[in-house]
Amino acid sequence: ILVYTINRLKEGMVNRMIKEVFKRNRERLMEKVNDNSIVILFAGNAPRKSADEQYQFTPNRNFYYFTGIDEEEHILVLTKINGVISERLFIKDIDEEMEKWVGKSIRPEEGKEISGVEDVAFISTFKLFLNKTFNNLVEVNLYLDIDREEFNSLKNVVGEFANEVKGKYPFANIRNLAPLIAPLRLIKNEEEIEEIKKAINITIEGVNSLMKNCKVGMKEYEVEAYFDFVCKSNGVKDFAFKTIAAAGKNATILHYVDNNCDIKDGDLILFDLGAQYNYYNGDISRTFPVNGRFSNRQKEVYNAVLRVNEKVINEIRPGVRFLDLNKKAKEWIAEECINLGLIKDREDVSNYYWHSIGHSLGLDTHDIEGNNRDVILQEGMVWTVEPGIYIEEEGIGIRIEDDVVVTSQGVEVLTKDMIKTVEEIEEFMNKYSI
Repeated sequence: ILVYTINRLKEGMVNRMIKEVFKRNRERLMEKVNDNSIVILFAGNAPRKSADEQYQFTPNRNFYYFTGIDEEEHILVLTKINGVISERLFIKDIDEEMEKWVGKSIRPEEGKEISGVEDVAFISTFKLFLNKTFNNLVEVNLYLDIDREEFNSLKNVVGEFANEVKGKYPFANIRNLAPLIAPLRLIKNEEEIEEIKKAINITIEGVNSLMKNCKVGMKEYEVEAYFDFVCKSNGVKDFAFKTIAAAGKNATILHYVDNNCDIKDGDLILFDLGAQYNYYNGDISRTFPVNGRFSNRQKEVYNAVLRVNEKVINEIRPGVRFLDLNKKAKEWIAEECINLGLIKDREDVSNYYWHSIGHSLGLDTHDIEGNNRDVILQEGMVWTVEPGIYIEEEGIGIRIEDDVVVTSQGVEVLTKDMIKTVEEIEEFMNKYSI
């Protein structure tokens, strides 16, 4: 088993964060949990796609945050009883016949090495363990990751498990773990920031590639393919989100993802995209002229958006309230829209800009914020800055998005190596034009 584990680590896990990171994450969480409590986190499963095909598995991000394990079905159990904290990782039982088809699942020693959890058992013993733990307590808090996007969201494994537990152990107090995890994940440690930087650097390389190869007459998806190739060449298994490749009027649709239209001479094309590295995400938007040269009007609008981008970045520092920053950005964009002759009344800015100035970035692209956008910026938070102006009647949609980390002194722009001024873009595009 040890030889197998070492070989597996050499093959693909050497770039993982060290187990001490996950151990610290668990320690911080258990400081927030009440006594006489059980915390249960599920890795999740890949849902069925069609026939015998499954969707690609991606781990529940909170489970991954506390374990570093990216295989399905595993379960993490943390307990705090009479002030004593214990940890147990339940991994899938070994099925040698199935492993001939899908490959080996992790072994106990490997689970320990990745997560730092010393007590590893097989999942077939999970319910026995649970029953014994519950029966030894008069009253218990059961913390589950109950994160529903909306009231009508479909049932999930956590909701079904909560109902089952409540039916069998009515004295259990079901508590929502998500609000305790949110503030932990908002503040990134050094190791997480390094992962995000890797994702960003791959994203920048991919954007440079598609800009070099973008030509009039191509389809949006043909240009997108150059980004995909760079990502795959760098070992990226998945993207931060589905790439937006929006030319001309398509760029005025915020989440346009069809990417199937012709790119015409005189079009601007807006790319919003990101590589994902060890489940940490980059998120960059850039807009550029397909023929390598901005028209005068395109340049006016582009520079208006760029000015707001730079103003917002200069405002970021610890202690700034995100809602205040968002309000300022909207006011600045309104002022630019007046100068561009688009509106006369500031209140009409929503005709040309209707989204937030940014969001937290990390294990999720729109990273966990505890359902609370009224965040006070703190050192270690990673945020996007993405002003835009969208003029459907002129076929111009421009968004310029950078990723930043809040520092003790102010802000570090993680995407600083990505070109973004009109002059830089035109010079770059014309250098590679045929």
